[in-house]
Amino acid sequence: MVAKRIIPCLDVKEGRTVKGINFTGLQDVGDPVELGEYYSKCGADELVYLDISATKEGRGTFTRLVEKISERINIPFTVGGGISSLDDASRLLDAGADKISINSAAIANPALIDAIAGKYGNQFVVVAIDARQYPDSRWLATTHGGSRPSDKELFSWAYEAQERGAGEILFTSMDHDGTKKGYPCSTFAELSGRINIPIIASGGAGSVQDIADVLTFGKADAALAASIFHYGEITVGALKGELAKMKIDVRL
Repeated sequence: MVAKRIIPCLDVKEGRTVKGINFTGLQDVGDPVELGEYYSKCGADELVYLDISATKEGRGTFTRLVEKISERINIPFTVGGGISSLDDASRLLDAGADKISINSAAIANPALIDAIAGKYGNQFVVVAIDARQYPDSRWLATTHGGSRPSDKELFSWAYEAQERGAGEILFTSMDHDGTKKGYPCSTFAELSGRINIPIIASGGAGSVQDIADVLTFGKADAALAASIFHYGEITVGALKGELAKMKIDVRL
């Protein structure tokens, strides 16, 4: 059995780790390389860095940051944010990232998945899906940080992404994100039954039990979290220790 993964997520703006709510009220919380090293030492399996810089100059800063992370962190890390072309992906992968994550750009141009996977391999491509559930029970993917609905239905879009070359799906329920009330485990379980690539669960983690539930009942392969780690509510090591007590297979 493959061990379940715990993945801290760091939002980066112009070279610094920030935290806020929906990208507003951002506060500097430290150096992303030092935080990454800390999480690595605490037992994180992987890291995700999301570039939320809005300027071209910020993109250059992020690329240089990826080079520094690659030099000093010895666990896999994924980068995302603003990747809209094969050249963007190449720049970050060549700088040392282990994987790239694409979201809105993949919905706008699904062939981008084929292009990146074709050049680098499926294992380098994570397709992120931010979806909301509508009154007719359909889950529709959104773009631009969850602010714009698309015509992509969650399950069919995840399957298409897989067939185009995605190596993993990072699914966030926008209805649960930030609520700290747990994940929609039945939806994660259904998604797991529809595709055969790993699923990373994101959004809704408020407790150890929430994460345990999505890794078991939800059949997710990994759990990604930010606030519970950044605010010191629990360490990665302590979380893994509690999950192990629940007989969930994690790397200690």
